Amino acid sequence: MSPYSPFTLNRRQVLKTTSSGFGFLAFSALSSLAAQKSQNPLAPKQPHFPARAKRVIFLAMQGAPSHVDTFDYKPDLSRDSGKATKGFAKLLGSPFEFKQHGESGLYISELFPHLAAQADDLCLVNSMHTDVPNHPQATTQMNTGNFQFVRPSMGAWTLYGLGTENDSLPGYITLSPPNGAQNYGSAFLPAIYQGTPIGKQARNRFIAEEDQGAVSNIANPRLNSDLQRVQLDYIKSLNAEKLKRDQYHPDVEGIIESYELAFRMQDELPDVLDISSEPESIRKLYGIDDRTTGAFAKQCLSARRLAEAGVRFIQLNHGNWDHHRNLKDGLTNNCAEIDKPIAALLQDLKQRDMLKDTLVIWSGEFGRTPHGQNNNGRDHNNRGYSLWMAGGGVKGGLRYGATDEYGYQAVEDKVHIHDWHATVLHLLGLNHTDLTYRYAGRDFRLTDVHGHVVDGILS
Repeated sequence: MSPYSPFTLNRRQVLKTTSSGFGFLAFSALSSLAAQKSQNPLAPKQPHFPARAKRVIFLAMQGAPSHVDTFDYKPDLSRDSGKATKGFAKLLGSPFEFKQHGESGLYISELFPHLAAQADDLCLVNSMHTDVPNHPQATTQMNTGNFQFVRPSMGAWTLYGLGTENDSLPGYITLSPPNGAQNYGSAFLPAIYQGTPIGKQARNRFIAEEDQGAVSNIANPRLNSDLQRVQLDYIKSLNAEKLKRDQYHPDVEGIIESYELAFRMQDELPDVLDISSEPESIRKLYGIDDRTTGAFAKQCLSARRLAEAGVRFIQLNHGNWDHHRNLKDGLTNNCAEIDKPIAALLQDLKQRDMLKDTLVIWSGEFGRTPHGQNNNGRDHNNRGYSLWMAGGGVKGGLRYGATDEYGYQAVEDKVHIHDWHATVLHLLGLNHTDLTYRYAGRDFRLTDVHGHVVDGILS
């Protein structure tokens, strides 16, 4: 007879065999739970190595701010203003005074009196350069690393590499998004990693869709939450059936995931974007109620609240920096709109002990020429420009790299856009050469086949 025959089983054998069954049941439940978690593409992921920054707030200045009038002090340019050089038009000295600030003595233009008070937290990179001097292509390269082909944006790569800490909010949000969805898109990465645009730009103003921060395209005016759940479950079953037939269909997977996320967002996102609960001291700090600063101040305060809620990558956008003429008035107006809100954002993050693990970045797509254009403006310049970073593992009070004596091109410790991307990913704990996605038979990455981490700015 078999040793497992019911006629020969004793108590010891019964306990032995049935306990194995209980173990398999428990393992099945645990493995199913683990599988469910692993199937969530937005679940938090471990970085490649210990990260200095947990999140990014990217302040994107569209139109290319003039570096020689903001953060790249060029006394020779002012001295030789009016002279013709190198076959170009006459040099145009900056109409703005530069002074040293903080214990670090960083030179910052008078255009940023509030930000200058945070000089010791800023890491100025004065040796940036990129490949093309045209706005659309340079903006796309700034955001995606490539101006020739459709590639995932930096925010999408970040979300793909790290996931997000709040499954009821998008992991990547762009406020007042730039023209062209490619700049915050996911390209060949799964659709769930693309940026979620909120608001729109109109004459440099961030327009909330509703006063209390509601986002109209996730609200359902006809169905309550219970009925929406029934509707979504039905749609999900149809999509799942198609996915089963096709076996692989990333667009359908993205639709299923985005519908579920949008359903969860209805409860949480309006509360996060509702700044009415902020105390008067914070509203005053950012300049929320000021006509000049109010629009960008709302973006900056919203960014802080989104960062607190676990959003991984937040991009703020401010336009009209393309000063081919009327440089002095144009820069004065633009900087007045952003100076106080940005300084408040840094101060607010610092007092909440968040700046140390939040990487704040300020940059345009390229810079401007030292020579004049249209008498009182500047032309495009991709060979040398400036950006700054703060918090998140960079050295504060540092000026890194340099352009030539007039600011035409980067000449010392040059930093290409690929190097900058590699460094941002490194600060997030991601090795830019290992963060890849296989598509069309090739492993792609944000930095293509280029890029080196700029070790000199790391704290």
